[in-house]
Amino acid sequence: MTSQINWYSEATGKIRVNGKALEYACFGPSPRSAPTFVLLHEGLGCVALWKDFPKRLVAETQCGVFAYSRSGYGQSDPADLPRPSNYMTLEALEVLPKVLNRISINRGILLGHSDGASIASIYAGSVKDPQVAGVIVIAPHFFAEKMGLKAIAEAKVSYCSTSLKQKLAKYHRNSDHTFWGWHDSWMHPDFKSWNISSAIDGINVPVLAIQGKNDEYGTAAQLKEIELRISSKYSSEVLENCGHAPQFEKPEQTLRSIRKFVGSLRVI
Repeated sequence: MTSQINWYSEATGKIRVNGKALEYACFGPSPRSAPTFVLLHEGLGCVALWKDFPKRLVAETQCGVFAYSRSGYGQSDPADLPRPSNYMTLEALEVLPKVLNRISINRGILLGHSDGASIASIYAGSVKDPQVAGVIVIAPHFFAEKMGLKAIAEAKVSYCSTSLKQKLAKYHRNSDHTFWGWHDSWMHPDFKSWNISSAIDGINVPVLAIQGKNDEYGTAAQLKEIELRISSKYSSEVLENCGHAPQFEKPEQTLRSIRKFVGSLRVI
């Protein structure tokens, strides 16, 4: 299938999925000539907030990288709020398949951070996609933890009383829409029982999990859940002196782990 995106390194644009215009950026070689990472951002992330990570990923692996902003993030169209408690499942099963179809990956690796890691896991565990050769989850969460919910509550204080709102406004079309859409979903009483661990049972491709030892949003129990449930090849990396964003806090170690994992997939 021919790609529906005019791919060249650092190309940007928008694709329309389910009536929403979603911004995207391409880095490195096209899916026709190399494996492709598909980046799935965190709960307050977007294309621009991956910063230099996509370029470093290309340099480290010689793979292509495709990043997009979900609705409500970056310069994509606004999301429909309030989000339901299963919004990550809906993203994984109703939006991501159409995004992947637009870029026509042949040898794909899903790489998700935080919320994006949950979305990647749900997709891999629910959709038997022969185009996806592996999954990388960075700071994943499969169920809500008290300390993670506490950190999100504290983020509200920061958003209302520090420069966080101004910082987010540099990257998101409507920072209030982005922040409250994320915050209010996680703070809804129903979210205390949110659990997508069963998605791990269906994953049949290799998985790499990377987490900071000092992650303020999730404990080691998140990685333990993968270890207990997964039936495919699994490897993990827990980084010392590192919080919720290993790709920025410990980029060399994170990239080294990713390069090793990609080499084991034999997709290059």
